[in-house]
Amino acid sequence: MKTKTTLLTVLKNKRKPIKIQKNKLLTIFIMVMATLFVNAQNQAYWIHTDYVKPALQASYEKVAKDFVEACKKHDLKNADWTSARMDDGRYLTIAPIKNMADFDENPLAPLMEKMGKDSFYALFDRFNACYDKHTDNVIYLNGALSYMPNGLTATTPEHDYRKYHFFYVTPSTSKVVSEKIKAIKDFYAKKGLKEQFRIFHSGFGSPEEYFVAVIAAKDAQDYLKTSDEAEAQYGDEGKKLFDELFSSIARYEVHAGEMRPDLGYIANK
Repeated sequence: MKTKTTLLTVLKNKRKPIKIQKNKLLTIFIMVMATLFVNAQNQAYWIHTDYVKPALQASYEKVAKDFVEACKKHDLKNADWTSARMDDGRYLTIAPIKNMADFDENPLAPLMEKMGKDSFYALFDRFNACYDKHTDNVIYLNGALSYMPNGLTATTPEHDYRKYHFFYVTPSTSKVVSEKIKAIKDFYAKKGLKEQFRIFHSGFGSPEEYFVAVIAAKDAQDYLKTSDEAEAQYGDEGKKLFDELFSSIARYEVHAGEMRPDLGYIANK
């Protein structure tokens, strides 16, 4: 698709009785749960983002690799994640979420016990020195909007290059934009285009709502070749669909990136 925090927020208002405060918190929780159930057919992911300082990216990668080695050495279980780097210095740690119980567990607790608290916290002190900001949020892989004719997969071996197309929406345009993306997916399927994309939808913890189209390629040249080939087949119908999409969104951003298997970890079963 080429271009042409917390779970509950504490509400304080001394003028209102405690009962109303509890009802507000319950409403927020129900809304969060409803989002999870609506997206139950799609895989949810926990995204931890470190906004690493430009001068400290080498230091960050060194401690990230040391952390992975510690996980391997101590055979950490139940803590799988993949990692990616974006062109603006963001490093993403991406972990699949099985259910709500995942939020109640600390998968790193066994590692801290085996390493010892001093060594464990020393690693994270090194991490923290590399950035002034980090965030957590949830996103959902939307299978109904993604175009992968050979089967929807979370990984693309030997295709670690990434292009991220962010389509920001508002509460009043979210449904419309979803429909526009679905129309583009159907157009791609009808044309049998080679360019494939996964669509993720932001969940709780995100400051803004967005859809992001993630395109995998071998490298930047491979991405451009496939994208140019797809655009050449758009014709008036395809161009119209993209014009309608871009006229419906609040903001658009595009970033390049790459998956970093050397910074990820898959536990031994």
